[in-house]
Amino acid sequence: MDKERAGIQSVEVGFALLEALSRARGPLMLKDLAADAGMSAAKAHRYLVSFQRIELVVQDSRSARYDLGPAALKLGLASLSRLDAMRLARERVPAMMEQLQHTIALAVWGNHGPTLVHWEESPQAVTANLRLGDVMPLLSSATGRCFGAYLPREKSAALIEEELQRAQRQQRADLPQTLAAVDALYAEIRNHGCARVVDTLLPGICAFCAPVFDADGRVVLGITTLGSIATFDPAWDGPIDTPLRAAAAKLSADLGWRGE
Repeated sequence: MDKERAGIQSVEVGFALLEALSRARGPLMLKDLAADAGMSAAKAHRYLVSFQRIELVVQDSRSARYDLGPAALKLGLASLSRLDAMRLARERVPAMMEQLQHTIALAVWGNHGPTLVHWEESPQAVTANLRLGDVMPLLSSATGRCFGAYLPREKSAALIEEELQRAQRQQRADLPQTLAAVDALYAEIRNHGCARVVDTLLPGICAFCAPVFDADGRVVLGITTLGSIATFDPAWDGPIDTPLRAAAAKLSADLGWRGE
């Protein structure tokens, strides 16, 4: 075996128990934990004895159930504190571009609303007249709709009211005209797990935006992809929507989010 790739197999085997506990919704009996980890109860017990000694695992004296211990918590918190959502997202943009074949943008919630902080154009990109630092509207852009749907309302209420008044003055039939219509739009976005616009903000442009959550379930950024209506498939659960949501969900999971 290549020395650089040599490892300790027992560590890898034992980690299956820790992984099983991390997936569980609560403490587990030995037989259930062993089954989830794919090993015999006797073998699992030997690993658990060692894990208890270093506080990776604890056992309740009354129920005899096993759970993750304080050392596991310390490791998890240390890992979370070092995670940088933007850095992780930027690293994944090239792979997403290759899969989606459309421009990718990353946005965060800034002082004035959803703000574009990273932009990478596809070779077949169309002119979108967007720049880094642009603040996206909450009602007419996929990025803004995504943040509007998942942020606490108190953060976006003033901006929503301002945009509603503008939409009413302009008599935009393609935009919500009442707060109830805004709520219905955002509920639909949460139902799909992604926001979409078709020929709404920019003429001839379609876009999706999927939310990324941190360990506490807060939306920390939006991943947007956009393209020409001639080449961009705007179908829900289609070839653009599905992989985009999967990429956002994977990033959320890597940031510690355990929602669905």
